Amino acid sequence: MEAFYEPAGERFASTAYTRGPWDPRHQHAGPPAALLARAAVRASGIADGQTVRCSFDVLRPVPIAALSVETRVLRPGRRVEQLEATLHDEAGEALMRLTCWRMRAQALDLPGGPAGPDPPPAPPESGVVPRMPFWRDEIAYHRALDWRAVAGSFDEPGPATAWSRMRVALVAGERPTPLERLLVMADAASGLSATLPWDRWLFVNVDLGVHLEREPEGEWLAMDARTRFGPAGAALCTSVLSDARGRVGVTTQSLLIDRRTPAPSTPA
Repeated sequence: MEAFYEPAGERFASTAYTRGPWDPRHQHAGPPAALLARAAVRASGIADGQTVRCSFDVLRPVPIAALSVETRVLRPGRRVEQLEATLHDEAGEALMRLTCWRMRAQALDLPGGPAGPDPPPAPPESGVVPRMPFWRDEIAYHRALDWRAVAGSFDEPGPATAWSRMRVALVAGERPTPLERLLVMADAASGLSATLPWDRWLFVNVDLGVHLEREPEGEWLAMDARTRFGPAGAALCTSVLSDARGRVGVTTQSLLIDRRTPAPSTPA
């Protein structure tokens, strides 16, 4: 099975499926986010715990190259722990960093009983395969997932809702976990809910925050995304994440907005 990353000793060789939309040399932030979470969960000291928050900082563009991941436990504990995972290039430069909170998973007899999740969006089979004309490379991130838009679309401005399912593995030879599947998708929220033309504007996120009410399940996962712009070149993208049972959490992304091409000159 094809993959975003191939094991290469202590490193991970990036494949063309990691390529993002802004520069053919750089990765979409979804695959490296999932790679960092994979490392953090493996370093966890809470057996069968649950991940409740992932906070990613994109320190610099992630090249399509061999990468390494370093993990450490920031706050150990039996019920709650915080972990850190950092992605490095071949020169040892930090590219992306995750801080992750994990908790024990325990069934509790809550007053009134546990609340069920909010219902999911319309199912993927009711959606359409969206057009993605802004992707210039045939083999890139967008080809590594099946997409089904059930409200709005990548090529229409404004809020939108879509399901996705990974077509390739995160790491070759491994079956991705539902959390890894979710994180591969979640960073695409700002692209899904874009309100500016892709050919003239950049809207690049410098972070990704994921807060989870419960662990996701299954292969098909959804996001209901919207972006709001401020007056000074920044924007905030938020989305609700769901699986087939219903809502699992929310995401936030802080966006840098800038012109992609020079604006036409104004007649004198």
